[in-house]
Amino acid sequence: MSNSIRTCLWFRDGRGQEAAEYYCSLIPNSKVENAYVGDNGYGMFSVIDFTLGGVPYQILDAGPMFTLSEAVSIAVATDDQAETDRLWAAFTSNGGEESVCGWLKDRFGVSWQIYPKRLLELTMNADKSVSSKAMAAMMKQKKIDIAEIEAAVFG
Repeated sequence: MSNSIRTCLWFRDGRGQEAAEYYCSLIPNSKVENAYVGDNGYGMFSVIDFTLGGVPYQILDAGPMFTLSEAVSIAVATDDQAETDRLWAAFTSNGGEESVCGWLKDRFGVSWQIYPKRLLELTMNADKSVSSKAMAAMMKQKKIDIAEIEAAVFG
């Protein structure tokens, strides 16, 4: 393991390797680093170390004891709307589910927040008029549409 700290995602269905490879195919500067499959006497398991955009993650695929939930999500701040749209389409395809305010759940059950960096500039703006208008517009959306939010803020 090249990093001593990683966020670990518990998978329960034997699809951890598939998920890591899929995520790495979507996010630039990503790769599967190591994969180990074993049997510790309690059943088969696998450990996959990978990085997304240079950030270390791990999947422990070890059976039904735990489930993924929205309490843990991977946030991706994109450079522009086109990148937001591309990732949103990929993650919601083949059984993924849209949620609200830039949140979604992919086909593996992992929760993601996908949004353009511009969203934070608007929703966390020091000008309370800007931030409140941006927040109100965002709350009406599933996938973030930054042009629509800017129109709500600036008219």
